[in-house]
Amino acid sequence: MGQRFMADIKKPDVRVVLQEKTTVYQGFFQVDRYKLKHQKHKGGWSPVVVRESFERGHTVAVLPYDPDRDSVVLVEQFRIGAYAAGGEPWLNESIAGIIDFGEKAEEVAYREALEEANCEISELIKIGEFVMSPGGSSEITTMFCGRVDSRGIGGVHGLAHEGEDILAKVVPLKEAFNELATGNIVSAYAAIPLLWLQFNKASLQAQWI
Repeated sequence: MGQRFMADIKKPDVRVVLQEKTTVYQGFFQVDRYKLKHQKHKGGWSPVVVRESFERGHTVAVLPYDPDRDSVVLVEQFRIGAYAAGGEPWLNESIAGIIDFGEKAEEVAYREALEEANCEISELIKIGEFVMSPGGSSEITTMFCGRVDSRGIGGVHGLAHEGEDILAKVVPLKEAFNELATGNIVSAYAAIPLLWLQFNKASLQAQWI
């Protein structure tokens, strides 16, 4: 099992009987097959079911916010999942990355901000932890809002050896909210932090300005 895959069940749930777990594919990502039965809402047990879970490791997303200029930093990059779904494949998102074994979520937020946007975060506030696709993946994303000075941020960044081609841009917060409201921002990695910021902007500015 790769170091980034941390989906093994740590605390057995008495409502689930796991009969078998096998890894059916292992590459950059991993697919595990589970054979199990679980308790039903009306009592009793389900028949044995077989489910596959896509394992990519747990992730971090951070939305950099400049309270002095009321702007956020968004990144735009090609996404294979959006392409495969037949949608627009270049998505506007917050900065994100995979947590490697032994890393803390905060460390990933600081690291990815530098790698993807040459963006130095001075302070982090945790938004929450979210299960991104519970029907088929174990991924849990820890989301943050990070304080930045957005002056000078922009351009194309990313790690060449990972094939990254990431455009960083500073977007006025009002414009970002409008893009979200009109359906032009569709990635949950951007939508969830922006919705959080919409509800918490006043208290955040009072704290940071």
